[in-house]
Amino acid sequence: MSKLPNTTASIFSVMSLLAKEHNAINLSQGFPNFPVDERLLEISKRLLTANIHQYTPMAGLPSLLEKIALLTKKNYQRQLNVSSELLVTSGATQGIYTTINAFVTNGDEVIILDPSYDSYEPSVLVAGGKPVRISLNDDYSPNFNRIEAAITSKTKLIIINNPHNPTGKIWKEEELEALEILLERHPNILLLSDEVYEYISFKHPHISINTRPKLVDRTIIASSFGKSLHVTGWKVGYLIAPERLMKEIKKIHQFLVFSVNSISQHVISEYLDIVDFSEIAKMYARKRKLFQDLLKNSRFELLPSEGTYFQVVNYTKISTKSDMEFAKDLITEHGVAAIPISVFNKNATDKKMLRFCFAKTDETLIAAANKLRAI
Repeated sequence: MSKLPNTTASIFSVMSLLAKEHNAINLSQGFPNFPVDERLLEISKRLLTANIHQYTPMAGLPSLLEKIALLTKKNYQRQLNVSSELLVTSGATQGIYTTINAFVTNGDEVIILDPSYDSYEPSVLVAGGKPVRISLNDDYSPNFNRIEAAITSKTKLIIINNPHNPTGKIWKEEELEALEILLERHPNILLLSDEVYEYISFKHPHISINTRPKLVDRTIIASSFGKSLHVTGWKVGYLIAPERLMKEIKKIHQFLVFSVNSISQHVISEYLDIVDFSEIAKMYARKRKLFQDLLKNSRFELLPSEGTYFQVVNYTKISTKSDMEFAKDLITEHGVAAIPISVFNKNATDKKMLRFCFAKTDETLIAAANKLRAI
């Protein structure tokens, strides 16, 4: 008997495969197609022959944990206990899965805000929990009346994603204050804050839960070096949580992964001494502007992109087809791959939206935009 009877291949795999079959420009799956920082490669080449290819400690390479603590202190003014509040994971998705399975048991309810990243619900189901999916407002801000109305005595966890995939929305100060007030009324509920795009924000700064004293003692924060350093294939992320919660997470992690691959941890540990995360944000801001400027005269309506490296568009001026049908047509007839937003919603709610990834070379973005403008 299947634990996930309704789960099929992810939309990212489906669209990337279709794009490959039709030689389409792939703006669907969220990975950069440009080279990584040459300095990162130089460190990798040098360390490849070093004696660093055995298991690291279960929680992570000590030097990397120290660097993460320094990074957190620098950016969020939060002092972490390196030995008890940090865990290096095999990508943020594994960290999210491990967190959910550490705390959710049979019958527990988990509130998920839609549109939502597609790994949340399956992780809850595997743990024996019940996903309770609540729609965000039309502008993709949180609706606290809906959230509170969904809370029951069985609610164990609320998952938030900020900056938000797929929409690029960033939570405002007043929204975080509202979340604090809500959770004060429900002291037994934990918070899982998915912040993998934390260093990719534009006009409005990302406000991390790391900076919220009222929330940090009940929150698990997921981060991603794959996203922040555009090395998605390395699958290295990390979790931050108070000691009492991290103890439970490590119990699951040690039997799921035990330790993350050693060379990536060593390389990232050194690279953190020289990388400037503000430059990464500037690079993506330039790519966002390029892509938006190229599509200004198209028939696609561009929604705000406040963070992440995604641009959501509305195509109602072009077609009345479902977003899944239109996304497939876009590949087969026009040579550009995107992700339909309905796959991020409960019951596949379709508002005629597509998500494009602009973490691509300028040449790729120009070529894709030329095709999209012609539609």
